[in-house]
Amino acid sequence: MIADLAADQGVWGPGPGDGAAVGAAWEALRTVMDPEIPVLSVVDLGMIRGVEAGEGGRLRVRLSPTYSGCPATGIIALEVARALDAAGFPNAEVVTEVAPPWTTDWISPAGLDRLRESGIAPPPRGAGKRALVAPEERIACPRCGSTDTEVISAFGSTACKALHRCRSCLEPFDSFKCI
Repeated sequence: MIADLAADQGVWGPGPGDGAAVGAAWEALRTVMDPEIPVLSVVDLGMIRGVEAGEGGRLRVRLSPTYSGCPATGIIALEVARALDAAGFPNAEVVTEVAPPWTTDWISPAGLDRLRESGIAPPPRGAGKRALVAPEERIACPRCGSTDTEVISAFGSTACKALHRCRSCLEPFDSFKCI
């Protein structure tokens, strides 16, 4: 059995007809938080490409890093294996896949909401493909909603975020970069 990207929703999760083991694995994976953005799970981020149950119930989890040089990828893979072990899947295989490359469009709607609630401006849908060629888009302040914002630094608290300031409420905030 395999659970993959729900193409119509743009989010990852178990599909209809997936077995109990695969569903339990997805629940365990929802507890693995990104170490650099701890308000999001690896499922919310769309880093889990799929969960497959093979012979004997052995699981294979396909993990996609947010970018190929992400320093947290090894730790995330370890935490995924630990969560699966704690959920009763001690021999789960975690495989890193880099193609196709991860995109911010894979962040779940709940993940986008959690970013905003934590003071991080989420990336707009469909922005990943436009990021390299489109003119700079106005980023809305996650605190007051104003689009009267400015970039302070192309790099925020992590490499995947930029630092902005809202000219309306004067608060600084990170924005998740479009990838």
